[in-house]
Amino acid sequence: MSMLSLSSATQPTCLTCGTIKISKLIIADSCKYGRRATQSLGRMDLGQNLVFGKTAKNIIKGLYHNPRFGVLAASTLPVIQTAEKLSTYLFRTEKGGNVTVIITRLKDGKYGVNVEISSLQLIGNDADIIMSWGVFRSDSSSLIPIHSSDSGIFETPFAIDSLNKFSAELEFDASLAPFYISFLLKWHLNGETVEIKSHRKTNFCFPVGVKSGRPGPLGVSYSADGSLNFALFSRNAKSVILCLFDDSSSEEPILEIDLDPYVNRSGDIWHVSMDNAMNFVSYGYRVKNDGQEKSSVVLDPYSKVIGENSLGKICKEPTFDWSDDVRPSLPMEKLTVYRLNVMDFTRDASSNLPDEIRGTFYAISEKLHHLKDLGVNAVLLEPIVPYDKLKGPYYPSHFFSPQNSYGPHGDSTSTINSMKEMVKRLHANGIEVLLEVVVTHTCDDSSLAKIDKPSYYYSNNALNCAHPVVQQLILDSLKHWVINYHIDGFCFINSSSMINGFNGEHLSRPPLIEAIAFDPVLSKTKIIADSFDPLLNSTKEIQFPHWKKWAEMNSRFCSDVRNYLRGESLVSNLATRLCGSGDIFLNGRGPAFSFNFVARNHGLSLVDLVSFSSASELSWNCGEEGATKKKTVLETRLKQIRNFLFILYVSLGVPVLNMGDECGQSSGGKISVKERKPFNWKSLKTGFAVQTIEFISFLSSLKIKRSDLLQRREFLKVENIDWYGPDLSLPNWEDPTSKFLAMSLKCDQNDENALTSDMFVAFNGGDSPVTATLPPPRLGMEWVRLVDTGLPYPGFFSTTGEPVVEKIPGSLGYQMTPHSCVLLEARNVDG
Repeated sequence: MSMLSLSSATQPTCLTCGTIKISKLIIADSCKYGRRATQSLGRMDLGQNLVFGKTAKNIIKGLYHNPRFGVLAASTLPVIQTAEKLSTYLFRTEKGGNVTVIITRLKDGKYGVNVEISSLQLIGNDADIIMSWGVFRSDSSSLIPIHSSDSGIFETPFAIDSLNKFSAELEFDASLAPFYISFLLKWHLNGETVEIKSHRKTNFCFPVGVKSGRPGPLGVSYSADGSLNFALFSRNAKSVILCLFDDSSSEEPILEIDLDPYVNRSGDIWHVSMDNAMNFVSYGYRVKNDGQEKSSVVLDPYSKVIGENSLGKICKEPTFDWSDDVRPSLPMEKLTVYRLNVMDFTRDASSNLPDEIRGTFYAISEKLHHLKDLGVNAVLLEPIVPYDKLKGPYYPSHFFSPQNSYGPHGDSTSTINSMKEMVKRLHANGIEVLLEVVVTHTCDDSSLAKIDKPSYYYSNNALNCAHPVVQQLILDSLKHWVINYHIDGFCFINSSSMINGFNGEHLSRPPLIEAIAFDPVLSKTKIIADSFDPLLNSTKEIQFPHWKKWAEMNSRFCSDVRNYLRGESLVSNLATRLCGSGDIFLNGRGPAFSFNFVARNHGLSLVDLVSFSSASELSWNCGEEGATKKKTVLETRLKQIRNFLFILYVSLGVPVLNMGDECGQSSGGKISVKERKPFNWKSLKTGFAVQTIEFISFLSSLKIKRSDLLQRREFLKVENIDWYGPDLSLPNWEDPTSKFLAMSLKCDQNDENALTSDMFVAFNGGDSPVTATLPPPRLGMEWVRLVDTGLPYPGFFSTTGEPVVEKIPGSLGYQMTPHSCVLLEARNVDG
C-alpha cells in the first residue's frame, strides 16, 4: 500500500476496511463529453486488471441509485466552477509523458478532480486516450458499483486542446470523502489498445479528501479550516497504516489508510490529513517493522482522549471552565505534602461515598475535610496515567491522558472533567496538586515499543531519555498536564535513570533533566527527583544534577531517621537531617529542596516500621514481631510513631506524609505496593487515629507558626543553632553508643519579622531515661513544654505549653523517658 508521490508516479494506494468491504461512494451513470452526453460509458473492460491486477468481482450490485459525482471532459466551454486548489499530484508515465492531477474545492462544497496529460509522444493523429478508473474506500479490489455497472470500472475519454494537452474532469460530493481513485491510461490506435501506466509499471492512484498532512503537532489536531491532521513519529517503520473506527467498541477498523513514505512522511514523522472526519470516532496505527507480516492496531502515544477500545478518540478535549481557578503557587518551603493513590484513597465502602464516584478524582475533593484536618497544602498523586494492570501504576503505558477508571463513569470525558474539577476545588482550598510520573520506563506492552522500539528504548522497557524524540515526548506530556490540567508540579520516580545515555551510561549533563529545568512552562512548577526504582524496588542514590531547580525526595533523611530511632546511627547523621541535609542541598539550593519522608507506599507503612524488624527496611519491632498485646511493646511503638512524625516536622525541609499512616494502616509487614490495602475510613474513629491526626495537625500549625526556624528557604546560620549533649556539653558526634542529641534554635534578633522566642529540641533514642540540662532562656523568659512524646495522650503535646519547673535551684533539667522527643519554647514570664 502507498499513496501518490508529488514528484513521480507511485504504486497504487490500498485501503483495508476490516469486515466492511464495500464503500458508500456512489458513481454517476452519465458523463458529459463536450456538448454531448453519453450513457454508461460502454467501453468498460470487465476483464481488465485495473487495480493491483485484480478484476473487480463479487461486487454488490445496484447498491445505490442517486448519482453522487459527475464525470466531465474538457472543452472550450467552462464546465467547472471557480475552485480553491487543494492538492496537486504529478506523475511520470512509462511512455515519457507527465500526468498532473489537481484536486479543488468547488464553491458548492464538492470536490473537483482535473486530470491532465502533457508531453506524451503518441504515434498517429487519431490517437484516442481513455482514462480507465475506479473508486474505492475499502480494499482496492472492491470497486464501487452503480446500478448501470457491475464492475465499478469506468472509462472517461480525454479532450485535447491546441497545446496538445489532454484533460478530463470529475466531480464528487464532499460528504463522501475520504476515498481514492486508481486509474491507468488506454490508447486506442488502429483498432489496438495499449495500456499506459506509471514509470514504475503500476497504476496511477491518488486520494480525494485525504491530503499529505503536516508533521506537527504530533497526535491528532484540528486545522482552522476544519480538517483533521494525524502525525506519528517512527524512524524505523517500514510502513504505517492509519486505522479509523466508527465504533469505540469495534475490534476492527472501518477504514485503513496506508501512508505513502513519499507523500506522508517528513523526516521521521508520518502524517496525513482528512477534510472530513465523517463518523469516525477513534483511531490507531498499524506500524510494520522488519519481519512483521501483520501488526496489531496500537494507540497513538500523543492521544489526549482514549476510547473504550483503548485507542485514541477523534475529538477535541472536553472544554472546561477554568475562569475562577487560581493556582496557590506556594513557596516550596511552605509545603506540607500528602501522598495518596487515587483509587485506594476512597474505593473502600467505608468512605461512605456513592459507588459511582468511589476511587475517582471526584472522590478526593469530597474528602477535603480530611486533608484540612491534617494541615496539608499539597497532594502528591501516585501515577494517574494508564498502566499495566498486573504490575501497577509505576509501569505506564501512556503519558497524555488520565486512567479512565479514575472517572465516575469510566469513560474518558467524565474522567478528564472530574480530574480538572478536583484540581480546581483543591486550588480553591489552597491545596496544590503534584503528580508522580514515571518517564524512565514503560510497561512491556506499551505502544511505543511497537511503533519504534530502537528509537524509544535502549534496553527492554527502559526508555532512552537521551534521545531527542523521547525528550520531546516527555516534555510535551508534562506541559500538557500543566497547561490543560493546571498541575502544580511533578515528582519523577526512578529519576536516577533519567541521567542515562543511549547505552545506559551515566551522563554528566543529561539533556532531559536540563531541558525540564529551563523549560519556560515546567521551570515554574515544582520539579522533584525521586531515586526510588520500582523495577528493583530499591533506591539508587546518586549526585543528582539539579541546575538549582530540582528538589529531591530525600531518601537519606528516611534511612538516617530510621537508623537513629532503632539505635543504629550516629547522632551526627540525625543532626545533618534536622538542619536540612546540607551534604546534599548546600550547593546552590537549600533546605526547601529537601522533601523529607519516613515511610512511603513502597515498603513498610509507619505502623509496620515499629511492628516488624527488617534489615532492608531499617525497621525495629520494639521488642516483639508483629501483632502483640504486651503493654510495654505497644507503648514503645506508640512513642516511636510520634517520634517519627515529630522529627519529620521539626526538620528543615518539606514533610511528606503517606496515605494511611495517620490511622495506623498496616500491610502485615509486606513491602510490595500490591499488598497495600485501601484506606479504611472507619479507622479514623479509633483512639490511635484521633490522637495521631491531632498531633499531625498540631505539628503542621507549629511549622507554620515558627516558620522563621522550621520553614526556611536558606540554611540556618551558625549563630542560630547550638548543639548539646545531656549536660550542655558538645554531643558525642562520632560515638556509636551515644543516643542523645539536643539543639537550641535561636531566633534572629535582627529580623523584625521573626519571633523573639527560642526553641529547645531534644532526642533520646536510647533505652534508658536521660535528664537533659536546659540552657538558660533569654532574660525575662521561661521554657514551656510543647511536646513530650513520652507522655500519655492528651498531654504529650500542647499549644499553650506547660512551664518547665526548676526542681534543683540554679539548675534547670528535664527528665526524658526512653525513646522520646521533647520540644520546649521560650516565652515571656508574664505571658
